[in-house]
Amino acid sequence: MNRLPPLEALRRFRASLPRRARLYAGGCSGEPLGFVEAFREEPALAAGVTFVGQWVPGINQTDWAGLHPEAAAETTFLAPCLRPSFEDGRTRILPLAYSQSWNWLAETSLDGALMLVSPPDTDGNVSLGVSPDFGPLILSRKDVPVLALINPQMPAPPRSVKAPLARFQLVAEESRPLVNVPAAPLAPAFSKIAHHIAALLPEGATLQFGIGNVQQAVLTELAGRKGLSIYSGIVSDPVIGMLDADPDLQVTTGVAVGTAALYERIADEPRVRFLPVSETHALARLAALPRFTAINSVLEVDLFGQANAEFISGRQVSGTGGLTDFLRGARASRGGTGITALVSTARGGAISRIVPRLAPDAVSVTRADMDVVITEHGAARLTGLDLDARAQALIAVADPAQRPALEDSWSAMRRDL
Repeated sequence: MNRLPPLEALRRFRASLPRRARLYAGGCSGEPLGFVEAFREEPALAAGVTFVGQWVPGINQTDWAGLHPEAAAETTFLAPCLRPSFEDGRTRILPLAYSQSWNWLAETSLDGALMLVSPPDTDGNVSLGVSPDFGPLILSRKDVPVLALINPQMPAPPRSVKAPLARFQLVAEESRPLVNVPAAPLAPAFSKIAHHIAALLPEGATLQFGIGNVQQAVLTELAGRKGLSIYSGIVSDPVIGMLDADPDLQVTTGVAVGTAALYERIADEPRVRFLPVSETHALARLAALPRFTAINSVLEVDLFGQANAEFISGRQVSGTGGLTDFLRGARASRGGTGITALVSTARGGAISRIVPRLAPDAVSVTRADMDVVITEHGAARLTGLDLDARAQALIAVADPAQRPALEDSWSAMRRDL
């Protein structure tokens, strides 16, 4: 099959689609950045297109609906880069958990798809590399023509998902670095949070991590610990240290996102297995894992044990993602633990992130799904506690300067319950 420059391939592919086309575009480290640049070079190709996909805050930086004034987008996260088109009403946010997103993408109307893949092997198969996540679902839809972008810098790990090159309607090729997400400097509070989390982990635990600072801190804290395994939707650079320290470590993930060091390290690593979202986020799969420990972060927790992972000052800044999938999986696992972590304050200590009561539209996690809440001040295990005991446990892990006000708020609310 001929391999075209991205712009020429996109022109031909677009010409084969309806004017009002719905087009899937990969996210995470599988974002086809070469096609993004092609759209920017020739914006008319995006006119009338509704882009559909999972573009994750802190990882993906493309405002797909912003590629043309007549473009739109549908997704489940509100990354900062999507804010302009969201405010214009051209990016639509669906409040779905990651497992539900799989079902949505299986059923929603699609006229085509854009996917990033590795060069083909000697059998003519390309790999979805370090970001298969939703790719197998899209490829299984025989009604959806797919334009492949071969990137020689996309690794083909030995235990990732492959597909025959013949599955693709057209093929482009361009070499460019994958999405790059370096580790950020961490505030001291994250080291304390990681220390509290590490102290709760049982021997032989299977760990899941959300994206961001908590994952980075915990993986760094656990770098020398053996006897663990990882089953997660995403892993990042600090997993390198765990692989190097424990030759028996087994890692199962849907996506790897980080720097070139991570992509190079796992390119030939047989201990890292990549699976689609239908397996990494499936309740039955997670429940079957012994001592499954889910470790995720949120923005706020209230004294009832409800968590907000999506809103700041009433403005949506993210989405639920796999948070509830993993918390419920941990609860269903024998010996499992669902850990929700957050720094206790924001704005230099001026604002408590343990709050009296969340706004009704800011509840990402219900109190029934919460298990353990960890801040830099300690751990509050909520499961099995009544209302008053829950509130007291959460106040105990709040910033000390904020505790008296939280006590007063709880006393006032308690009289009205």
